[in-house]
Amino acid sequence: MEKSANTQYPISSLLAKRWSPRSFNNKKEISQEVINSLFEASRWSASASNIQPWQFIYGLRGDHTFKTITDSLVEFNQLWAPEASMLFVVLGNELTPNGQHNSSYQYDCGAAVASLTFEATERGLFVHQMAGFSPEAISKSFHLPENIKPLVVVAVGYLDESEKLHPNLIDMEKATRIRKEISEFIFNK
Repeated sequence: MEKSANTQYPISSLLAKRWSPRSFNNKKEISQEVINSLFEASRWSASASNIQPWQFIYGLRGDHTFKTITDSLVEFNQLWAPEASMLFVVLGNELTPNGQHNSSYQYDCGAAVASLTFEATERGLFVHQMAGFSPEAISKSFHLPENIKPLVVVAVGYLDESEKLHPNLIDMEKATRIRKEISEFIFNK
């Protein structure tokens, strides 16, 4: 199912066709070569003072890490996310290399995931980011130091038919994509 953005002005086709599905094909796997390219894209993302405060823990469907990440998800996300080929946790280091608070670490981590997302889109993959998870469970399960913060869980995979989803999710999957009008968030005064 294609859900290309209905834009007011022309944008890159990668941006227009990017959306966050919940219906993933549980028969198609992502090759290690493609996984490496996704993380390579994040590696080259912009970063304040080139600190690169992001880290990722990833699991592939069927492995222990994937299950651990799945177990941290809220019940709603557990309805669909286990069908993705890969789940990963985005971790942010809130400290600079000299031990000071890094006020832009979350922003930089988001930029790194955006770069990964567009690389995934270029390769025919879809990405769905989730705030619905337990950061505490991730921190405990992976023995994270206090300065490393779990920020978001991300599902990656190939798109599947929406009818394969739990019945409560089908209408959401088929809903038209909407966004605020540009005039609601751009100001020049």
